[in-house]
Amino acid sequence: MALSRFWGWFLIHIALFLSLCYAEDPFVFYDFEVTYITASPLGVPQQVIAINNKFPGPTINSTTNNNVVVNVRNKLDESLLMHWSGIQQRRSSWQDGVLGTNCPIPPKWNWTYQFQVKDQVGSFFYFPSLHFQRAAGGFGSFIINNRPIIPIPFDTPDGDIVILIGDWYTRNHTALRKALDAGKGLGMPDGVLINGKGPYRYNDTLVPDGIEYETINVHPGGKTYRLRVHNVGISTSLNFRIQSHNLLLAESEGSYTVQQNYTSLDIHVGQSYSFLLTTDQNASSDYYIVASARFVNESQWKRVTGVAILRYSNSKGKASGPLPDPPQDEFDKTFSMNQARSIRWNVSASGARPNPQGSFRYGSINVTEVYVLRNKPPETIDGKRRATLSGISFVNPATPIRLADQYKIKGVYKLDFPNKPLTGPPKMETSVINGTYRGFMEVILQNNDTKMHTYHMSGYAFFVVGMDYGEWSENSRGTYNKWDGIARSTTQVYPGAWTAILISLDNVGVWNLRTENLDSWYLGQETYVRVVNPEATNKTELPMPDNALFCGALSKLQKPQDVSSSLATSIIEGRSKLFFTVLMIASTLFLVSR
Repeated sequence: MALSRFWGWFLIHIALFLSLCYAEDPFVFYDFEVTYITASPLGVPQQVIAINNKFPGPTINSTTNNNVVVNVRNKLDESLLMHWSGIQQRRSSWQDGVLGTNCPIPPKWNWTYQFQVKDQVGSFFYFPSLHFQRAAGGFGSFIINNRPIIPIPFDTPDGDIVILIGDWYTRNHTALRKALDAGKGLGMPDGVLINGKGPYRYNDTLVPDGIEYETINVHPGGKTYRLRVHNVGISTSLNFRIQSHNLLLAESEGSYTVQQNYTSLDIHVGQSYSFLLTTDQNASSDYYIVASARFVNESQWKRVTGVAILRYSNSKGKASGPLPDPPQDEFDKTFSMNQARSIRWNVSASGARPNPQGSFRYGSINVTEVYVLRNKPPETIDGKRRATLSGISFVNPATPIRLADQYKIKGVYKLDFPNKPLTGPPKMETSVINGTYRGFMEVILQNNDTKMHTYHMSGYAFFVVGMDYGEWSENSRGTYNKWDGIARSTTQVYPGAWTAILISLDNVGVWNLRTENLDSWYLGQETYVRVVNPEATNKTELPMPDNALFCGALSKLQKPQDVSSSLATSIIEGRSKLFFTVLMIASTLFLVSR
């Protein structure tokens, strides 16, 4: 009887104790085994990158302020880094998974990421950031749910569905990489995948028989589903649409939007959106889900179309007939840009915190530094075909920038990235932007290339305040949206046009600023923004993780196969120690209370 009383008392108190320990920042754990598998998404057997034998990889499902622990086992034949696109890594650029902050995970090694999804909500994705590997897969979605105490600005959906779209080549990523190294372009993609699968056979001429396609199952009767759509492709903008259905835009990359309906939306490489879909049709047949290439010669690029199926549970037959039309704007270059301008911040909705998103009045903050970043078509530098930003093609250093700072190693990089494009010949440099902690930076992305680009910045959600065709000038500021420009991490820049963004530099670290077009990124179109607090403190940047890998000038510090002391193991051991400590305390208290 006494023993049963003890255990009842103990369990109540242990529950209370653990709830106090973990209520604010619980952990979620994932184990990623990254391997090659053979798949035939377009009917041709090829090598793809799988996670836990899945292509695409599993969804990471978390909640605001969770601590996310991902143990990555690299079973590829080349080094690996996983990047968490749009996850801000507050106070911890050590976990960002790009070469400026992390040494690569060698083949056959494992490394454990641990980071907090601090003050974030929304739809994101992850992918391997080295060696053109994203062209082979290794990507998956990353969801951050609202905490229960924070309302979302729409009714709870009846379902939550991830849709990963992207252009795809049947050549291996190593062959694509070799083509770029040889100074060649990639050519037209072989198709578009939807959730790792090829197109439904809507046309017997364009789509061969036997290709597996994706089916999204829903229920009729006015149910509402949240569709999280991500363009995880290489370089092709895609128009997304669902036959006979409106797409009610609700969120983009962590920001709730003003809700408005679209019959289709252009989704550029690296971008993510949440739509609310209502099952309000009569289900006379299945419906097409389409992702088709944009800003190309669409008559020649018809094969670059992904087609999946939306199936109501009471559907009366298969989808048939022509696909729903894409925007008819071949001679109207403003249509897509006006659509992009219409995507606005919901200033009255709560985000990750209870206060409205619009309580951060970005339009009234004084700009402290301005950078005009101009890109051009690839050019030859020292006999190599390279891509540039403002005349500089970035060279990744052997020692990551953040690691070089930590150990005060000189000569790894130059803190001299120019505010304006260089006027002389282009050059290859490890040139970094010197950001001012708590500054407010204006960046103008000027696209003088002939193709669409999207640009991403790690560590931040920036405000998209303006875009237009032509060359940006200081007079362009008169057109800026200073009230409800969307806050996001990836923005498009139309060919022959500019996009202006504002960034509040409140996150200490070294942060990647790059084109998301994988070919141009591979060829050097990126830089980093270094943000340092002059008063070093753990309140603004966490210490270097105990399991940090070493390379370059610090290679001698790396212990061979330092995988037995992985962070995940240490956390589990720590939890076990905590449990037994609490057990001892509880036992003592119980005996005292008697």
